[in-house]
Amino acid sequence: MDKTIFFAPDIMSNPELPQEEALHCIKVLRKKEGDEILITDGKGYFYDVRIVQANPKHCIVDIFNTIDQAKGWNFNLQIAFAPTKNMDRVEWFAEKATEIGIDRLSPILCQYSERKEIKPQRLEKILVSAMKQSQKAILPQLDTMLPFSELMKQDFNGLKFIAHCYPTEKKPLKEVYRKGENVLILIGPEGDFSEEEVDEALKHGFIPISLGESRLRTETAALVACHTIHVLN
Repeated sequence: MDKTIFFAPDIMSNPELPQEEALHCIKVLRKKEGDEILITDGKGYFYDVRIVQANPKHCIVDIFNTIDQAKGWNFNLQIAFAPTKNMDRVEWFAEKATEIGIDRLSPILCQYSERKEIKPQRLEKILVSAMKQSQKAILPQLDTMLPFSELMKQDFNGLKFIAHCYPTEKKPLKEVYRKGENVLILIGPEGDFSEEEVDEALKHGFIPISLGESRLRTETAALVACHTIHVLN
């Protein structure tokens, strides 16, 4: 696959490129009526389409082939993380995790969090760009930011881990994860989870884990966890 990939989440009900994608297609790449392009809906499908109206604001297309693309891994991977003060680091993690493969990103507000809110619009654009760049057809789910205690109330069908830096008994992720299992991993803020948060997680069935001997930045720990799960599978 060497075509430029465009993103149109509602392509089946509305055979038209979103305006930003249409502008790139017609003005930047200079595509014309009759040209064929590749679109993904971010829901597991690619579409071969033909441009029938080459307008940078309203690029209308005709679908002539649908390709069902498997996501490439047989488990669900969710990482809940406390966004760092520096948003560039959050964006870097989101981009790289999407390239590697992740199902759900869940920003959480912790007791020691330095960042209290995030603007999801820019992160969503980064996820879309990374999905297209890595030639995937599934866009990861990006949750709204919620308090740690609210995350604890959510059901999860799979293994649940919490990575923290307190000197308690913890096993390496590679020793406690079982191949093929769905997995949710909690990654704390720069100041780590509070002891109360760790206790609450343990009461809700989370298993404490280590990601290695080094003390990692939040975004590095989150990406190491993501990559480790894929390596183990």
